[in-house]
Amino acid sequence: MKKSDLYALNKNTETYSFNAFYNNTDNSVSNAILSCNKKNKTPIIVCIGSDLVLGDSLGPLVGTMLIKRNVPAYVYGTLNSPITAKEITCAKTHIKLLHPDAFMVAIDAAVGNTDDIGLIKVSDKGLKPGLGVDKNLGVIGDCSIIGVVAGKSLQNYNLFNMTRLNLIYKMAEIIADGIEKFIFEFISKNERTA
Repeated sequence: MKKSDLYALNKNTETYSFNAFYNNTDNSVSNAILSCNKKNKTPIIVCIGSDLVLGDSLGPLVGTMLIKRNVPAYVYGTLNSPITAKEITCAKTHIKLLHPDAFMVAIDAAVGNTDDIGLIKVSDKGLKPGLGVDKNLGVIGDCSIIGVVAGKSLQNYNLFNMTRLNLIYKMAEIIADGIEKFIFEFISKNERTA
């Protein structure tokens, strides 16, 4: 990861922020995920969100893109079968039972400061879905990727509905590209050491 691609680093965790409108952001996302998988565990992808709210569709859109590309990893949460706030607790338990030793990468949309709209943030910690709409659903994932799709306000739900599809789609493509590159790098790395 080049220093020029790194915009923010949180000292408590490894958190990298990348602008979705810069070149090579997908490579930076891939490298950030690789650096978060310190124990070199097999990755699974969990895409959180709803297809009913445009701003919240980032996760399911990423999941759909990964499935259509036949990325060789387990992917949960698509436009056809989303993991929403209602399913998150059950999904988390089910996925942990199926993949107890996996490296879970969780993807979700988020609200943030107006200046942060368009940022993709990768962290070595899980995420808490639903915080933007005042829900406390617990943490999911060993690594998280969030896309800041709207600014914080008292009407976050309305902002999620007013988010531009172009922004959501561009961020989803970059995240899917980054995850795909990460998966193939993980496979290649493990084939070399086998």
